[in-house]
Amino acid sequence: MTKGRLEAFTDGVLAIIITIMVLELKVPHGGAFEDLKPLLPIFGSYILSFIYVAIYWNNHHHMMQTVKHVTGTILWANMHLLFWLSLIPFVSGWMGENHFTTASVFLYGIVLLGAAIAYFILQYLIIKNHGEGFILSRALGKDIKGKVSPILYIIGIVSAFFNVWLSGFMFVFVAVMWLIPDNRIEKTLNKESNL
Repeated sequence: MTKGRLEAFTDGVLAIIITIMVLELKVPHGGAFEDLKPLLPIFGSYILSFIYVAIYWNNHHHMMQTVKHVTGTILWANMHLLFWLSLIPFVSGWMGENHFTTASVFLYGIVLLGAAIAYFILQYLIIKNHGEGFILSRALGKDIKGKVSPILYIIGIVSAFFNVWLSGFMFVFVAVMWLIPDNRIEKTLNKESNL
């Protein structure tokens, strides 16, 4: 299978995930601004979840630029990532509808952690299947953000039992951390093409 087919399938799934999330935003029956107030938690969880899906799409795109060939293990690892991402509309909606209860925030964190682990596995298998000195491995370097993110998710998950706002802060912090453009792969690809 070509990497183009894998990318197209992934793009399609992520587009459906975003569509499902936006369809969960219900239009209020009133026409005044105060009629929007009950929707603020739902809209807040939608914004955070949209950002997460966008971050995964962006990073997946950059990672796939380095891929030369796709194996069966890479396909399954990609499906594993899509499984966790496909749960985001459910946990996002549940969390927003229930105004960030302990259980909903906990489960949201579990899904974020699952997606992070799945992305790490996909990244690892791509590097493993392309051999020693592969461009992605060189581009990632020590991958501090990739290693810190699961730790922050775990802190957020555990915090849900004590303080959901601390959990929310952890999840927002990780999103902001990844929103800062990460051009390690682009820099390495540009360096390779200039050689």
